[in-house]
Amino acid sequence: MEAILLEYAWVLVVLVVLEGLLAADNAVVMAVMVKHLPLKQRKKALFYGLLGAFVFRFAALFMITILVDVWQIQALGAAYLLFISFKNLYDMRKKHGEDEDNLKEPKKQSGFWMTVLKVELADIAFAIDSMLAAVAIAITLPELGDFDIGGINGGQFAVMFFGGLIGLIIMRFAATWFVKLLDRYPALEGAAFAIVGWVGVKLLVLTLGHPELQIIDPHFPHSTIWKTIFWSVLLLIAVVGVLIGLKNDRKKQA
Repeated sequence: MEAILLEYAWVLVVLVVLEGLLAADNAVVMAVMVKHLPLKQRKKALFYGLLGAFVFRFAALFMITILVDVWQIQALGAAYLLFISFKNLYDMRKKHGEDEDNLKEPKKQSGFWMTVLKVELADIAFAIDSMLAAVAIAITLPELGDFDIGGINGGQFAVMFFGGLIGLIIMRFAATWFVKLLDRYPALEGAAFAIVGWVGVKLLVLTLGHPELQIIDPHFPHSTIWKTIFWSVLLLIAVVGVLIGLKNDRKKQA
């Protein structure tokens, strides 16, 4: 029994780290989406976004058996993240290409409630990604207890629940920090949306490897090589974004 509890404790630590990383991605999305709002509305939008993240993640946790079986849900999540990534990167490039003396009126930004809606849709996509990653790790544990929740063993479910809860606490502080960081280094916004797109690619790979589709090897999305590629590229995007942000900041100060 002690060995099983020790194994559960270790997996919980791994899940906390994983959920923390995924929560940071979600926080980046919220930060870049609310950045254009006035400070007071920005705080309210972040609050609604965090509330939505909480609701959707735990809804996904209770519906995990459905999320695993229905590949269309994963595909929709991937499509949405890729869409907002490409759209915003295109808009940023278009804006950058315009002459600074152009007399055109600035492009109208989304209002408060439309911004909240966009954030909540992103939360749904990240909730799917988060819970699919959590269940892939939790089901490796031996079953504990003789009851199931949402099609998952009670002990395994508890580990996923607490891992997700701690991840949301991390997101609470990360979102506020990212907003301040984007205010100081606006160039990081491009890297943030690139990260969003890359997470969309991750969900797309999961979809393509779904047992019902098997367009790629179903084991590939969970393989060490894919995880290494994913996190390496994610880190590379972040590092390049930081370097560009620091370079542009020095140019402004010069």
